[in-house]
Amino acid sequence: MSQQTAPNSRKSQAENNLSFPILNDKGGETAAAFGIRFRLQDDLIELYKRLKVDLSTINGEPSWTLPMPARYVIGPDRVIAYAEVNPDYTRRPEPDELLPVLERVLKHAA
Repeated sequence: MSQQTAPNSRKSQAENNLSFPILNDKGGETAAAFGIRFRLQDDLIELYKRLKVDLSTINGEPSWTLPMPARYVIGPDRVIAYAEVNPDYTRRPEPDELLPVLERVLKHAA
């Protein structure tokens, strides 16, 4: 899910050769509902601007907010079976952590 405008998400999808859809979270409303949306500090905003990364243009709104990296597995019953939120985008769960959750959700869905 991305706060980027739909055209910017499509551009990212093409540039990164992604084979899955990117869902749009206009204005970060979904991230805010999950409690994972945050506003960049003023010094980071200035750094982004100096690096020509204008989130207000990329996201199509002026809040200078981003979602924290998060992963959720939600079953067909709409119950969250797994949740992981980590502000460090380089740390991600290992497949052996997620596969049992996915298998359990699939088993209960059958």
